[in-house]
Amino acid sequence: MTSAADITVDTSIRQVRLGWRSRLALWFLRLFIKPSLARMIRGGPEKITRRQLAISKRNRGLEESLPIDYRMIGPRDAGVPGHVVGDLKQTDGPVLLWLHGGAYILPAVPEVHVKALQRLCRDLGAAGFMPDYRLAPANPYPAGLDDCERAYRALLDAGFDAEKIALGGDSAGGNLVLGLLQRIRRNDLPMPACAVCLSPATDSARLHNPAYRIMNVRREAMLPLEPLQSVVDMYLGSASRVDPEVSPIYADFKDFPPMLLMASDAEILCGDSVLLARRAKEQGVDVELMLWSHLPHVFPLLESVFPEAAVARQEMSDYFKKYLQAVSVADC
Repeated sequence: MTSAADITVDTSIRQVRLGWRSRLALWFLRLFIKPSLARMIRGGPEKITRRQLAISKRNRGLEESLPIDYRMIGPRDAGVPGHVVGDLKQTDGPVLLWLHGGAYILPAVPEVHVKALQRLCRDLGAAGFMPDYRLAPANPYPAGLDDCERAYRALLDAGFDAEKIALGGDSAGGNLVLGLLQRIRRNDLPMPACAVCLSPATDSARLHNPAYRIMNVRREAMLPLEPLQSVVDMYLGSASRVDPEVSPIYADFKDFPPMLLMASDAEILCGDSVLLARRAKEQGVDVELMLWSHLPHVFPLLESVFPEAAVARQEMSDYFKKYLQAVSVADC
């Protein structure tokens, strides 16, 4: 019989002493980025579309050592476009499938999401793919998750063994990772080696809980709480808010691969990771939870802004290496 001690998840918080650069960045996020996101969401579909286009036009001149491409993978009738890092033809090595965040309404930010994928792939000696999944409000659920499933199937069809595939995702992308794992199990596909979720949104059914959402409203430097209800409405439409694919705290975690959840104790989605980690642990999943102090939402992706993020990225890389088979780190 499993005891309470067996299902306890360590929720200790790594205390971070912020330097002046990180303090300044937090001030900037809180003063400019957070209100800007709130205005965009409240502005409705037209304003969101303008922001989508503005992000897609950003300079993609990323100077990391691994090459970047944007192309379609998978069959013509069921493929998906996205950002490719490295060489997907080398199927004897590992591959990282990363699902980007953006509240289901924004595309991948080149200097944030794509650059972070480059860094991780460099650490792992891996190729990478980030699907450019369809976005709300024009393409509500399940369009985005369908595209993520197509991407996973395309990697399998290309010849990658599942034990050499790792999943990762941030924020809304972390939610999609947890939905994709349910799709993989339901369709009897082989499970990936492991999964990493950065600050995943795990409960779409209520805005006021888990408790960190209310507790951290003022501490949160990036995400505005109240406008997020509009994001959920745009993404889900008439779909059930308690469907485990969109609210994975209701999921059955049977046969899930090992998972790492990473979040900040100062963000409104901190409790989403804590609650999901406990639920998954109760059902026998090998799950690790890492909480950091002070830092913002999805801070491990913001390495060019927060020096502390480099340590978090290294811990993610070490976690991926632990479970990926036959990983040979490239000399990049």
